[in-house]
Amino acid sequence: MSSEKKRVQFRAPHRLIDRADALATVLGSDRTDVLVTALREYLREAAHDDELKQEIAAAYYDDEITFDELADLVGREEAANFRVLKRQLDDEYVDEIADL
Repeated sequence: MSSEKKRVQFRAPHRLIDRADALATVLGSDRTDVLVTALREYLREAAHDDELKQEIAAAYYDDEITFDELADLVGREEAANFRVLKRQLDDEYVDEIADL
């Protein structure tokens, strides 16, 4: 994982941020560490959700995300499988059009 950091800014409900701050205090940490950990865990869990994985694959098939973005979300091995399927789908489409 890259050690480079990107500054982000977002709005969240006060209560949610208050809870993050309280947890940071308990852990002897800071809000950023709590939020980064929560985001990392969410993304890790999302990569194992079959329904969400299909949405991610669909975004790749529709060229809404790149292969590298796909691999970051679902892992290199699964991304490679999606790439093979995309190529097969593209080839089938070309064959269908050629038969018309």
